[in-house]
Amino acid sequence: MRILIVEDEKKMAGFLKRGLEEAGYSVDHAASAASAEMLSGENPYDCIVLDIMLPDKTGYDLALSIRAEGYKGPILFLSALSSTKDKIRGLDVGADDYLTKPFSFDELLARVRALLRRHSSPQGSKLRFHDLELDLVKRKVKRGEREIALTAKEFSLLEYFMHNQNKALSRTSIAEHVWDVHFDSDSNVIDVYVNMLRKKISSGDEKKLIHTIVGVGYVLRED
Repeated sequence: MRILIVEDEKKMAGFLKRGLEEAGYSVDHAASAASAEMLSGENPYDCIVLDIMLPDKTGYDLALSIRAEGYKGPILFLSALSSTKDKIRGLDVGADDYLTKPFSFDELLARVRALLRRHSSPQGSKLRFHDLELDLVKRKVKRGEREIALTAKEFSLLEYFMHNQNKALSRTSIAEHVWDVHFDSDSNVIDVYVNMLRKKISSGDEKKLIHTIVGVGYVLRED
């Protein structure tokens, strides 16, 4: 899952980016509303974490602008403005949630997970395909009774596959959702990660679940 952080305070932005990346998300950062509008117009973000006090435009105006441009994913306001009036305004301009600073990072992660579940996962906190189960809250993967250890990036990759079961996914779409804006599209990183993930979730005599579609990309499906 790919997240855009809109935060002009450098230290706070770095803290958020590191924490979310350690939790397995791909993260881009914008320090201004103009930069955020450009990035959101070019990339398919699964969630936007948005400050209100920005140098060139308020977060309220930015949320309205992003919604007007067609962004339908969740928006989470993260702001020092803590009055009920501020929260109501934030929700009224299109945000899905509002968290005040200072905040617990664990609470921020829980809210992000909840927003992503509501917007993209009707199954709740667990995704299932065949005998494969991915727990979004505990960040664990099982195939049958076998627990599978994945890196944060492998987990994010599998999550994207499981949200798009039986759909052909191009390398471009995988890069857009699982990697950040600095990803080198000419590298073979995606193929390497897909192959590592495929081996981990289909070991021994287990049925192969991730398949290559020549000239297109990959698909999660049963034979």
